[in-house]
Amino acid sequence: MKILFLVQGLDVAASRYRVLQYLPYLKEHGIQASVLPFPKGVFTKLKVFKSVKQYDILFIQRKRFPILWLKFIRKNARKIVYDFDDSVMHRSSKHLRHESKTRVKVFKNMVNAADHVIAGNEYLQKNTTPYTQNVTIIPSPIDMTSYPQKKYPEKNDTITLGWVGAHGSIHYLEKMRPIFETLGKRNDKLRLKIICDTFFDCENMVVEKKQWNEKDEVADIQSFDIGLMPLMDDPWSHGKCGLKILQCLATGVPVVCSPAGINREIVEDGVHGFWASSQEEWIEKLEILINDHELRRKMGIAGRERVIERYSLKTNEPRMLKIFQQLM
Repeated sequence: MKILFLVQGLDVAASRYRVLQYLPYLKEHGIQASVLPFPKGVFTKLKVFKSVKQYDILFIQRKRFPILWLKFIRKNARKIVYDFDDSVMHRSSKHLRHESKTRVKVFKNMVNAADHVIAGNEYLQKNTTPYTQNVTIIPSPIDMTSYPQKKYPEKNDTITLGWVGAHGSIHYLEKMRPIFETLGKRNDKLRLKIICDTFFDCENMVVEKKQWNEKDEVADIQSFDIGLMPLMDDPWSHGKCGLKILQCLATGVPVVCSPAGINREIVEDGVHGFWASSQEEWIEKLEILINDHELRRKMGIAGRERVIERYSLKTNEPRMLKIFQQLM
């Protein structure tokens, strides 16, 4: 079986977690995989989209094509799998109005053209089923062989609150600045570690700014004592697939998160971390973990077990392979 994967980019997190890390397993099961970033320019697109005839399956990650290009792709492709892990049918959280008839129409066309759809969470699946029943939920999985459990020191000289993500999402964290200022006034052992390419400062809390790089990513997350995953309760945020939470839990770091979208699916409140909605709740739940070393360790270990069971690469590899095999 030959599959062409069209991805957002070889260094994009979604491509790495939703496509690239599956390739060794697929190869072991007789699948010849080719991976290309989305073509740019008319002539390059024509060349690539004509070449899909050579493959049994065309796998399209996230991108929606205009109808004319989509018809051309559909004409040449034997089978199409469409994979997405964001609320691409809505506008982002930065917009006052999330509804978009144009986005919905383009998404509907893309889904209708696919032979099978892979959605990153239950909310995305529900937005797909009005157009097709050929949809499977597969999360953005964690390769646990690359995520060893962190070591829990008996005594912490500092407590690190940590967040990792892209610059497009840091506005969620920056809205928490008043919470950090309050906590910093109460406890001078706290620091905030941001792994990104965009940062902000706090007056009452030390902010450690770390440029993201793949080599240091896991070690940086292991340095957290408490992971943070704030979200807004809106249609765009509900489409998030919780990679930040999964990365923290995979290393045994407990989290405090907004009870929105997939956060509620991944984190059981009081077991793998806490839910927090209001500013008061964020301060309360964070202080519980800040002041209880053993609870941090206990919740972190429970979170790691949850990732292994439901969200690990080993668990989801056979599910991805099954989709391809059934299409053929």
